Amino acid sequence: MALAFDEFGRPFIIIKEQEQKSRLRGLDAQKSNISAGKAIARILRTSLGPKGMDKMLQSPDGDVTITNDGATILEQMDVNNQIAKLMVELSRSQDYEIGDGTTGVVVMAGSLLEQAERLLDRGIHPIRIAEGYEAASRIAVDHLERIAHKFEFTATNVEPLVQTCMTTLSSKIVNRCKRSLAEIAVKAVLAVADLERKDVNLDLIKVEGKVGGKLEDTELVYGIVVDKDMSHPQMPKRIENAKIAILTCPFEPPKPKTKHKVDIDTVEKFQTLRQQEQKYFDDMVQQCKDVGATLVICQWGFDDEANHLLMHRNLPAVRWVGGVELELIAIATGGRIVPRFQELTPEKLGKAGLVREQAFGTTKDRMLYIEQCANSRAVTIFIRGGNKMMIEETKRSLHDALCVARNLIRNNSIVYGGGSAEISCSIAVEAAADKYPGVEQYAIRGFADALDAIPMALSENSGLQPIETLSAVKSQQIKENNPCCGIDCNDVGTNDMREQNVFETLIGKQQQILLATQVVKMILKIDDVISPSGY
Repeated sequence: MALAFDEFGRPFIIIKEQEQKSRLRGLDAQKSNISAGKAIARILRTSLGPKGMDKMLQSPDGDVTITNDGATILEQMDVNNQIAKLMVELSRSQDYEIGDGTTGVVVMAGSLLEQAERLLDRGIHPIRIAEGYEAASRIAVDHLERIAHKFEFTATNVEPLVQTCMTTLSSKIVNRCKRSLAEIAVKAVLAVADLERKDVNLDLIKVEGKVGGKLEDTELVYGIVVDKDMSHPQMPKRIENAKIAILTCPFEPPKPKTKHKVDIDTVEKFQTLRQQEQKYFDDMVQQCKDVGATLVICQWGFDDEANHLLMHRNLPAVRWVGGVELELIAIATGGRIVPRFQELTPEKLGKAGLVREQAFGTTKDRMLYIEQCANSRAVTIFIRGGNKMMIEETKRSLHDALCVARNLIRNNSIVYGGGSAEISCSIAVEAAADKYPGVEQYAIRGFADALDAIPMALSENSGLQPIETLSAVKSQQIKENNPCCGIDCNDVGTNDMREQNVFETLIGKQQQILLATQVVKMILKIDDVISPSGY
């Protein structure tokens, strides 16, 4: 650290405890930041595309996660470096906004940083590189608009949506069932979508999993599946045309808030107290019966006495149902959540065509299905699988598919996948670079080279010769002027992604390019890193 001197030549300290801080300045800072960003991108590079590898992550408490979802990998990795944290945030924001393409966006940022490093070595100023990248990203986003296709679908013809979801699922573990899972995802999204407003509330789709069975047993339930069973083993297991009372008040005598003591010195007094309690329970159960409820769903527990009474009065009940599930049940059945027994009225009951309890395998596991609801705006995707990890990974894969279907309903433009969109943008950006007179044109050409990293990684992961494959596809695109030529990862025998039905959403691709460029600009503008050296 350089010391500063005042006009009398006395040294004074600018930074507190400066001997305990390390500092990187100028090019060194940029180089170290770039290498950190590249390291993160290198980790994710191998898990891109349909033939991408999976990563196995073990958390400090021994939980194992197996996934190839970029956002999940980075979330679970405990990264310390500040720049690496930026990359984690980058994939997270792609996940929040689009839900898919989280691996691609990090690979893209890594290759932009790689190109920037070469340009820095040639002595080009980082700000000029950042400006060049900014201009190039605008060219690429506009070009994507031009090569995008509108995808027309209606509530009856959903094939386009299914094809796009299949593209997303083909890069996951679950790709052997991608057709059925894609159909489930599309049906679930259309069930809760508001097609006039082009809006989808994904909170209404509940994804529930249960170990056991096989992946093919995954089903879509037009209603709610709750991981609970009836509170008494002898209650009926199947109720048709159920009228459901949804309660958030406990089935037990009221406890006064004040401290109190009841002195019972004779048997008579005890009997009276007991009868009073019983009467209280009787009234509660009677109130539920009077409004016509045939099933009670309660957020809290029941006293044993209440349970026994409910059983006797033929009023099936479910206890300890979580708040989120209660809300979903209320939305699905069109009921109201009732906080006090006094407020129960027939209008507040939810209606369901069928409530059944289902047991699984040889275990004692039972779940409650609430189906054929009056307002089936809430649906459940019920996943089965061989082990917990498989179910977790299927949940993540389905989340991506649901997000893709939602994005297509919001904006039905698509571009073709398999790296074809990136190659096409790369050609367009390369051509546009000649129009820029200044140093920026080097950065724009660098951006065009960086776009090639995605098709390159795709072909590498598929076991093809990366450079040969990429140059062949590129020359084919230029020769035929066809932006649909991509990498043939699945060895189908054609490069045309229209024939292979590999699509991606336009907004997802644009977001990838814009987010990656933003983060790279941010990293390039850092020229001084001051950090506490050691503890």
